[in-house]
Amino acid sequence: MNFLLAEDQLALVDSVTNLLRDKCDPLRVHKIFDTPGDAQFDAELWSALCAMGVPAIMVPEEHDGLGLELVDLAIVAEALGKAVAPVPFLGHALATLAIALGGSEAQKGKWLPRLASGEALATVAFCEGKSGWMPDAWTLSGTSLSGVKTLVPNAAEAELIVIGTADGLALVEKGAAYSCVRIDSADRTRPVDTVTFDGAAADPLPGDAQVVTRLMDAAAVLLAADSFGGADHCVTMSVEYAKLREQYGQPIAGFQGLRYQLVEMALATEPSRGLYWYAAHAWDAIPDKASHAASQAKAHLADTYLQVTRDTVEAHGGIGFTWEHDTHLYMKRAMLNWAWLGSPSRHRLRAADLAGW
Repeated sequence: MNFLLAEDQLALVDSVTNLLRDKCDPLRVHKIFDTPGDAQFDAELWSALCAMGVPAIMVPEEHDGLGLELVDLAIVAEALGKAVAPVPFLGHALATLAIALGGSEAQKGKWLPRLASGEALATVAFCEGKSGWMPDAWTLSGTSLSGVKTLVPNAAEAELIVIGTADGLALVEKGAAYSCVRIDSADRTRPVDTVTFDGAAADPLPGDAQVVTRLMDAAAVLLAADSFGGADHCVTMSVEYAKLREQYGQPIAGFQGLRYQLVEMALATEPSRGLYWYAAHAWDAIPDKASHAASQAKAHLADTYLQVTRDTVEAHGGIGFTWEHDTHLYMKRAMLNWAWLGSPSRHRLRAADLAGW
C-alpha cells in the first residue's frame, strides 16, 4: 500500500510553498503582526492563493471548483502553518465546505463559485461562551438569530458567516443584524471576533446532523495539519540556529543537553505527520473512522505544537524571548490551534467516547 503523496499533490505543495517563500517571508509576517490597531490579513497573499485555486480545492467542479479531497486541503494547511501565513484560510475553507456538504442547490449556486474564486470571503461561527464548541452546546436557533458567538475568524471582514445553531447550520450575510468586536488575541496572524447577533436573518442549510459532524471533523484535521507545519518548521529553525550559534568557541549544537532536546522535538513532531494524513484520508474514504481519527489528530498535534514552540524558545536562549524573533509568532499560533475547536483534553474524551471506552 502506498502511503506517500501523489505527484499532483506534491506539485500542489511545491506551488504553495514557492508562493509563500516569495510573498510570506518572516519580515512581512512581522509587519502585519506588529501593525497597530485591529489586525486583518495579508490581502495580497490571500489574493495570490485564490488565484492559485486554494479556496476552490474542495468545491465541486460543477460550481467552478477543483473537486479534490480533504487530504489536498490539509497539505495546503500544513504549508500555511509552516509559514505562519496571515490569511483567512481556516474560516473560509470551512464555510465553503459547509455549503458544499449541506447547502441547497440554490445556496451552492449562489455562493460556491464566488467562494472558490475568492470574490467573497466567508467564515464560520461555532463557539458559544468560553468552551461551547460542540453542537450540543449551541443555543442560537430559528431564522432570526440572537445570541453571541466567540472566536469567529475574520468575522468583521467576511461577507458570509456560517453559523452553528441548535437546528444545524445557517447562513448569515453581511449587513444582517449583528455586530463584531475584535478580540485582542495572542495570534495576530489569524484575528478572531466576538459576534453578537440581534435578530439576524438566517438562511438554514438543509443538510442533516451528519453534515455538522463532517464539518467539525474537517476543522480538526485542518488545525492538526497547521500545527504539524508549524512544529516542523520550529524543529528546523532550532536545529539551524544551534549549528550557527557559538558559545565557548564551538556551536551550541555540540552541547549534549541541547542535542537531546532537539532530538526529542524531532521525534515528537515527525511521526505525527501520519496522524493528520490518516485523519484526512479517513474523512475522504473511511467515514466510520473519521471522527475518531480527527479528534486524535487535533488533540495530539495541538499539544505537540505548543510544547515544541516552548522548546524552540529555550533552544534560542535569550533571543527567543524577544518580540522581534520568529519564535513568538509560532508559539502564539500554537496557542490558538490548541484552544480553537476545543482543548486537546476535550478531543481525547471525544475520541474515547467514539472508541467505546
